[in-house]
Amino acid sequence: MAKLKPWYQVVTPREDLRKNRSLEASEFAVNLGHIHDKREEVPEVYSDPVQFFERTLLTGSLKELGTQVLRRLNGLTQETSAVFNMATNFGGGKTHSLTALFHIASGGSKAASWDGIQSLMTAAEVKDIPEAAVAVFNGKDFDSLTGRGNAGEPNRKTPWADIAWQLGGQASLGVLAEHEAEFIEPKGDAIRAMLPKDRPVLVLFDEVISYVSTYRNKGYGNKLYNFLDCFAEVARGESNIVIVVSIPASELEYTSDDEADESRFQKMLDRLGKAIVMSADQEMADIIRRRLFEWDGLNNEALRTIKSYADWAGEHSNELSGIDRDTVYQLFKSTYPFHPSVLRLFEGKWQSIPKFQRTRGALRLLAQWVAHNCQPENYKYTEEPLITLGLAPFDNQWFRSALFAQMGNDRLNVPITTDIWRRDGVTHSAQLDKEASDAIKKAQLHRKVAATIFFESTGGMSSEKAEATISEIRTDVCGPDMHTADIETVLEGLASTCFYLQWDRDRYRFGLSPNLNQVLVSRRGNVKDPAIEERIRERTKKVFGKSSSPDCKMIEREFFPQKTGDVREIPKLTLVILGIDEVANDRATMKIMESIVRDCGSSGRTLKSALIFAAPDPAENVFDKAREALAWEDVDEDDDTKKRIDEGQLRLLERNLKDAQRQLDEAIFRAYNHVYLLDRNNQLAHIPLGNITSSSAGSIVEIYLTRLGVKEGKDILSTSIPARKLPSFWPSSKTEWSTKAVRDAFYSSPLLPRLINPDAVKRAIADGVSSGIIDYAVKDASGRLILRKPNENLFDDSVEISDDVFILKEEDAKKLREPPVLKELRLNRTNVTLKIGDQAAFKVDGFDQYSQIIETDSTEWSATGGTVTSDGLFTAGDHTGQFLVTAKSGEVEATADVSVQKENLTPPPPPSGKKSIRWSGKVPPQKWMNFYTKVLSKLATDPELTLTVSFEVPVDHEHSESKADEMKAGLKELGLDDDVKVL
Repeated sequence: MAKLKPWYQVVTPREDLRKNRSLEASEFAVNLGHIHDKREEVPEVYSDPVQFFERTLLTGSLKELGTQVLRRLNGLTQETSAVFNMATNFGGGKTHSLTALFHIASGGSKAASWDGIQSLMTAAEVKDIPEAAVAVFNGKDFDSLTGRGNAGEPNRKTPWADIAWQLGGQASLGVLAEHEAEFIEPKGDAIRAMLPKDRPVLVLFDEVISYVSTYRNKGYGNKLYNFLDCFAEVARGESNIVIVVSIPASELEYTSDDEADESRFQKMLDRLGKAIVMSADQEMADIIRRRLFEWDGLNNEALRTIKSYADWAGEHSNELSGIDRDTVYQLFKSTYPFHPSVLRLFEGKWQSIPKFQRTRGALRLLAQWVAHNCQPENYKYTEEPLITLGLAPFDNQWFRSALFAQMGNDRLNVPITTDIWRRDGVTHSAQLDKEASDAIKKAQLHRKVAATIFFESTGGMSSEKAEATISEIRTDVCGPDMHTADIETVLEGLASTCFYLQWDRDRYRFGLSPNLNQVLVSRRGNVKDPAIEERIRERTKKVFGKSSSPDCKMIEREFFPQKTGDVREIPKLTLVILGIDEVANDRATMKIMESIVRDCGSSGRTLKSALIFAAPDPAENVFDKAREALAWEDVDEDDDTKKRIDEGQLRLLERNLKDAQRQLDEAIFRAYNHVYLLDRNNQLAHIPLGNITSSSAGSIVEIYLTRLGVKEGKDILSTSIPARKLPSFWPSSKTEWSTKAVRDAFYSSPLLPRLINPDAVKRAIADGVSSGIIDYAVKDASGRLILRKPNENLFDDSVEISDDVFILKEEDAKKLREPPVLKELRLNRTNVTLKIGDQAAFKVDGFDQYSQIIETDSTEWSATGGTVTSDGLFTAGDHTGQFLVTAKSGEVEATADVSVQKENLTPPPPPSGKKSIRWSGKVPPQKWMNFYTKVLSKLATDPELTLTVSFEVPVDHEHSESKADEMKAGLKELGLDDDVKVL
């Protein structure tokens, strides 16, 4: 469906509105006396009868009055009255109706050509309009002390003298000369004598109570009452005299005396004449359209807009207020280009405002409304197909002046300029629109909703409906191109931000007293940074401490480490939560994580791949959320503040406090969407998780496990290990693999999946043993491997995780099932260089097929190039050269190369085709085991490996000898040279 056109492209405002001329109250407030006197200040739209009737809708009540007056002026007394008492609400069009009668009676036959007059003549059954003698009395203008009379005219101080002058000039005034001089009201014959005989008479009384109130103490009000009473009696006896009276004053500061006088006049006129109610309730829209637009009816584009809105409202009627599916089309049709809620507001809620002028007030406001919004510079704010409450131009000073005039005061100016709209746009609703989603920002939905709440709640200030309901707001603001769900989002933002918006149980209103949000501003500024930091740490622990599944409970948490030792070295997955200021992708953050991976206190870290780091996103402003929560808590703890606010604000305080605390937790949840862990290259890898929220999982740890586990197609984390994979994980340097080393491997090597539950290793070992893939063994006192429960099922809880318990591959386990026999002899020295005559002691050990030491029955020694004793002591002969020392037991033997030289030289070069690998350096004590595991173990099976160890350590003088003896004993036990020197 094509986009609906803005209203100003469909209907044309009148020229003065298009040119945005200053529209004062006088544009819509007619003074009948000024029109009669033809004063220059009277707007042409009132003084020129042609323009006046072009813009005047002949409402039902005005047609009734005009028809009866025309008949009476034509001498027709049936179905009419000589006296009319106009009853209408304040600003309801009474003076406008009197003006219409004035122009018709004064215009005579010319009036027949004016808009709408032919319909009056037809209804009155008259063919002509006689020119009448017309007199006007305006109680607000007539001054009985100074009198009236222009240059060359006699001065008139009584109402009856002034009316006589207007009707018949000097001739009529002369009849009442004595009445004027004595300020005595005329009666019967005197009144008849002053009336012209050649034409009909129309006398219009307006603002009667204003005159009565002014001169009550002088008794002039009573005299006017008596005159009007007698004049009405005379008119009833004539066939072509009409008196039309509007009693109420246009100012509403009535005293009890004013009310009594008004009641007295009403009763008298009701007795003598006919009361006619000037009501335009059903025709107000037509009056406004005719007055404000060059109105030619509804064109096709207007009808398309009406149908679109009516269809939409019908579909959403259960969410809206005052929408009847059967009549909704006619409703929008009757008010176009205004949204029905605009006119409904002025016809309904605003009637309770004492100062509001029913038709005139609405016209004045809407004229400013239309004039402002049809200016090209404001088009970007007013692209809506209908004129809505949300388009009220609060930034226009003329509009605000008109608004406050109708309200009777400007006390709500501060809420408007603080929360809704002003020229510079610096208001809470404007700021919320800037920060909103694209759709809400483009529609300026916060401003429109705030404006709508203002009108809906202000109109009922003195009634029980001083509020705007959500259904009313949806009805007033939404349309075919808008989602009703956005209203709740906008209301939540306004309620938590505006200073003067009051909220209670989905009902909203703007008031004069600041709300909790303004209290919050000062409290927010008093919150100190240390308190904020502590609260963030506290809530972060709470967020990460939640375990929504058994797997989550398996994960260790380490919070905010300051040094490497703060993160323990344990064989379990460990989530390291960095501080809120240690943001992702920051160089300093990377250094912190790298140091923790490398070290654990003064020792190197082995279980590196057990670590998963959680780092916050710098874009999430957790700091402000914490400040907000602390500020609300401060307000909640302030009993004095709570005593000053009403029940609705107390409920709002409770809600805001909970929301602030929830939003802090949610901000922390969203912030920690960056994970780091070791990749296969032993480097920290960054895994961004994107947008995460608490609604997407039971806990943030659960999200981490899901994103890193098999559910997302990754194998970074695992809940189990298939037993068949254990052999593929086996270290190449090991035959037997301790169960502790097996478990630790899954937390030290990033090449292996990280186990969520360390006990999964027990399950894998038990399954492997039960299925015959591996075997399970322990070492006896001599260090010999003994199979435990070979060829039997093994249960998880029977698996022991220990350095002394091992698993073996099946092929290696088979060896343990055969009796041990001597398989290999190993000499302690395999390559020796000696001088002629030097000695070298050799020692031989026997090993079985399982590489375990085994006793040998006897050893036979033999040598070339020298002699060897039965216990392996070789003495070099007199000749140099390369010789052999051989040890033999049964069929198994071992040899060592002996090089006899004249003097000690550097070791001979390696055999042709080989190269030697040499290294020398210092190894810290804490890394000796790692040095063996990572370096020496890879060469341990090479029989030609030579390891030279040199150590020197300072000791106390008194302990030096005992320490040396300990070292010698140890070296002898190992079969090594025990020449330890104490220097």
